[in-house]
Amino acid sequence: MKINLRQIEVFRAVMLTGSISAAAKLLYVSQPAISRLLSHTEQRLGFALFRRTKGRLYPTPEARRMLAEVNSVYEGIERVNEIAEDLAANRTGSLRVSCSPNLGQTVLPRAIARFRLAHPEVRIVVRTQIPANMLRALLSGQVELGVSTMPLTHPNLEARVLARNPLVALVPEGHRLAGRSAVRPAELAGEALIGYGDDVPFGLLIREMFGGEADQPDFSVQVEQAHVARALAQAGAGIALVDAMTVFGQSWPDIVAVPVKTRVMASAQIFHVETEPLSRLALDFVDTLVAMMKR
Repeated sequence: MKINLRQIEVFRAVMLTGSISAAAKLLYVSQPAISRLLSHTEQRLGFALFRRTKGRLYPTPEARRMLAEVNSVYEGIERVNEIAEDLAANRTGSLRVSCSPNLGQTVLPRAIARFRLAHPEVRIVVRTQIPANMLRALLSGQVELGVSTMPLTHPNLEARVLARNPLVALVPEGHRLAGRSAVRPAELAGEALIGYGDDVPFGLLIREMFGGEADQPDFSVQVEQAHVARALAQAGAGIALVDAMTVFGQSWPDIVAVPVKTRVMASAQIFHVETEPLSRLALDFVDTLVAMMKR
């Protein structure tokens, strides 16, 4: 039943390229060798990884499920290679950080730029990830720090609040609400709103902000990530509901960020594994983030 790393490599290559011939070119081996190893892998597993129709390969649901785990293996191998490169090049160290996609466009670039002034030789690896993937990356040691606008819950994680992160409405310039110092949720309910599905963690905060089921607005556009909502608001698709960190420290053309009067609030937090002491570099980066948020 067990398969080895070579079989995993071949499986991943076929999944990524979509064909035996392309996978053979990627791995610098012959097509018959790929076919034989793939067939042997399926025999060992006891189920089909691909459906073969008119000379083309179509992944089975089982193959797609396996790919997620295989990618995790490759992320671990990538981390080993990065560490080996650091050691071979005698670099002073490396820092691996995961962040929410919206923070990857606002807070993290500014923090990294400031951090590099003091640590120009340090290699920095940044991964923008949704909460579930960030949690996995932290627990598996793929990253040392996680910076998120949504909570991560696990007994082995330690969290530190970086900043309060209130909700704001991104209103097009010239809109009747654009000049307001703040706006109530009820005032937004009748507008063309850009929001989130119920399966998106930030979407649950937005639902809480509006209150009961009868008060929930009908979103004209639904997205999964706040920075996409911001881009849609800039394009004139409606009013986007986002957290303040999505527009932190920058001026965004064609939209105005109007605070929403609500007790519901997100928070920007820093996470790390409680049982793993942070490196000096990670501690310095945390200090950089904290100092930047106080300005």
